[in-house]
Amino acid sequence: MDNNLFSVPTRGEATLVDLLRKRALQQPRQVAYTFLVDGETEEVSLTYQALDQKARSLAVFLQSMKATGERALLLYPPGLEFIVAFFGCLYAGVTAVPVYPPRRNQRMTRLQAIVKDAQASFALTTTSVLTNIEHSLKQEPELAALHYIDTENLTNNFGQDWQPLKISMHSLAFLQYTSGSTGTPKGVMVSHGNLLHNEEMIKTAFQHTEETIFAGWLPLFHDMGLIGNVLQPLYLGIPSFLLSPTAFLQKPLRWLMAISRYKATTSGGPNFAYDLCVDKITSSQRSQLDLSNWEVAFSGSEPVRAETIERFSATFEDCGFRRSAFYPCYGMAEATLFVSGGLKTAPPVICSLKDKALKQNFVETARADQEDTRAIVGVGRSPLDQKIVIANPESLTKCPDGEIGEIWVCGLSVAGGYWKKPQETQQTFNAQLQDTGEGPFLRTGDLGFLLDGELFVTGRIKDMIIIRGQNHYPQDIELTVQKSHSALRPNCSAAFSVDIEGVERLVIVQDVERSYLRQLDVDEVVRAIRQAVSEQHELQVYAVVLLKTASIPKTSSGKIQRHACRDGFLNGSLDVVGDWTASPQQIDLVQLQQEVEALWEKVGNSDESETDGESLKLDFTEEVIASWLVSHLALSLKVSPNEIDIQEPFAAYGLDSAGAVSMTGELAEWLGCEIEPILFWEYPNIESVANHLAEEYSSLQTASQVLS
Repeated sequence: MDNNLFSVPTRGEATLVDLLRKRALQQPRQVAYTFLVDGETEEVSLTYQALDQKARSLAVFLQSMKATGERALLLYPPGLEFIVAFFGCLYAGVTAVPVYPPRRNQRMTRLQAIVKDAQASFALTTTSVLTNIEHSLKQEPELAALHYIDTENLTNNFGQDWQPLKISMHSLAFLQYTSGSTGTPKGVMVSHGNLLHNEEMIKTAFQHTEETIFAGWLPLFHDMGLIGNVLQPLYLGIPSFLLSPTAFLQKPLRWLMAISRYKATTSGGPNFAYDLCVDKITSSQRSQLDLSNWEVAFSGSEPVRAETIERFSATFEDCGFRRSAFYPCYGMAEATLFVSGGLKTAPPVICSLKDKALKQNFVETARADQEDTRAIVGVGRSPLDQKIVIANPESLTKCPDGEIGEIWVCGLSVAGGYWKKPQETQQTFNAQLQDTGEGPFLRTGDLGFLLDGELFVTGRIKDMIIIRGQNHYPQDIELTVQKSHSALRPNCSAAFSVDIEGVERLVIVQDVERSYLRQLDVDEVVRAIRQAVSEQHELQVYAVVLLKTASIPKTSSGKIQRHACRDGFLNGSLDVVGDWTASPQQIDLVQLQQEVEALWEKVGNSDESETDGESLKLDFTEEVIASWLVSHLALSLKVSPNEIDIQEPFAAYGLDSAGAVSMTGELAEWLGCEIEPILFWEYPNIESVANHLAEEYSSLQTASQVLS
């Protein structure tokens, strides 16, 4: 055997390649990753030895293609193939660029922008993904120019030919493209040293041991999924059980079932994931769960809400879940992932602050029962040698205690900057405190304060919109809005989010062209905006405000003032000519339920609530399926079923991607069969979905009769 195959350091590891080689040598038969194909019981697994073998074989192939030193997109659906491709790139000295593969017929704007920015030459992917995007490749020259490698069809017999490369802790491992702007994507340069330091920070902060067990659904192309659910288990040498984000969104119970079945000790996600579990998991389903082994329920990627902590803890207490397991944390791609977190042994820190002082950027604590207060959840402190300071974003000096400022971070986990963007790298990654000369610091763009060493995040300096843990740049949404209808003035739009009952919601404020003011069809314009935003950004619009011509707040230089628009929306001071709000108060909920029941009586089923095996007594005709879809969409949107047009696109009702996937899960449970989560994209309205499913059901019935 070639001695190079196991040439790893005896003390410590300088790279992820060293680390995986060590695991393959010392724990060859240890199952590293198990992926639940159906989100529940169907398993495929990889041992450390198998992962190392596959990574070496892929690396040999990549090196034969002269890919070393180049960038390669990783275009994979959730699964173990992504993990193999990621390590294959590391072993070959190829810079991995994880991206989510677009759906069939989806616009390729963001993917094109990433390919151009990263100067990528290769794309590693699967047969199914290539088939889905084949048509788009013919129309997009930047994408067509890539060398596509279908890794499913590569042999794994070349591992013995692999030769270790001279890479170090300073070598670039991958580019993490932050979610958001399609026009100017920024690739964060993450080195092997960044990753190993961050993994040590996570291990220390979460108090992980060799007894830790991971389970999770987070997307692997995203930093929290890759660095948390894939690389941290590798760092510890322990198993990780994975399911796809779609499997979770279709049926949130699957996540908690995985934690229960595999006795996972660490698992988590954004705040919305915990809310979804409370809203979607029934009491009878909860009785199946044992969450007593769950020690670290991390929550990050979007603001952590006190109400969510209390709701989830109370709902799943009888399943063995402990409130003290909640672990609010803070992080970002520019700092590799993890920045700060609490104490594993302590409950979450929740601080009540006076709203008036907060608006003036000062911290004034209050009792929780006082009026005009806001509960803010602490996100801990930085472990090891990483440092957090609060700085005045204008004077660049350190803020005194009790003052809110920009969160700055310094440490070995801070990435090397943005790929091929020296000016933005200088501005963001090389800040210095003007009063002390300390630096360099990473400017996070987030506002917050320190109280007794605990970090609290209060908002953002920039106008970034964060919904369901995903970043969205307002300028992208505004451009979509302006193009959606001829009545809308260009460069006169503002997109921002507001907190509605503990959830971030998207609001659009837009000037109307003068020539449309007299005969403005508000419903038509609103429908066009909602549909365009849903189709292009997979977001649900909460409110649309149409303004009198030239009345949208701007600076003296003509720049849209988004914060002023937001304040005007909240206090009702905008010059409005028409508006729409997706408010639950639009219809009485009792009346809505009665209308849904009346709809079901028309198709001969008075008890639509039966969603288990009882529903099989129904004959799933096109009319029955359409009625189910109408009633569920109406209940979801809090509108009368009479307002739902079965020929209108789902996007016209503002159904976002998470809502669409969730509805396919409920539909599958009602029908008693598996349904592809992309159903609502393949068949874009109720009529076409109902027709397709009725034909499928009829074919199954015919086949069953023939067999019997």
